[in-house]
Amino acid sequence: MTPIRARGAYDWGAVLALIRDAFAGMEGRIDPPSSMHRLTEADIAAQAETGEVWVIEAAGAPVACIFLTVKPGSLYLGKLAVADDWRGRGLARRLVETAAARARALGLPALELQTRVELTENHATFRAMGFTMTAATAHEGYTRPTSLTFRKPL
Repeated sequence: MTPIRARGAYDWGAVLALIRDAFAGMEGRIDPPSSMHRLTEADIAAQAETGEVWVIEAAGAPVACIFLTVKPGSLYLGKLAVADDWRGRGLARRLVETAAARARALGLPALELQTRVELTENHATFRAMGFTMTAATAHEGYTRPTSLTFRKPL
């Protein structure tokens, strides 16, 4: 399954549904709640215009996605989501490999992402892909770290 760049009149509602379903397991685990609750189809379409949205499809519907945004010195990976039925098949790894290829093409030396402190399984997954934790940050109004930043030099 090959990632494709979603653009234009793509079914952004299907991407939003994928993200909401894939992130549902975070409910009650992370504090503050995920920003995906504020995400709209228009936001995803805007991301596709100002950054990139990549998807992996099965039977014409997205089963995995990732948002890519150029930041100073890195390509930022956001909203990496894989449908429950498709987990464990290497789709997240394929999307991260696509991100690495895009970063190289854009002349960027690293990938960067953030994940919540509570999502230890995500930390392990990203470490297995060659990422290292570089920072801990707190959302506004919190005195404890709520997110961890991971970076992978290319």
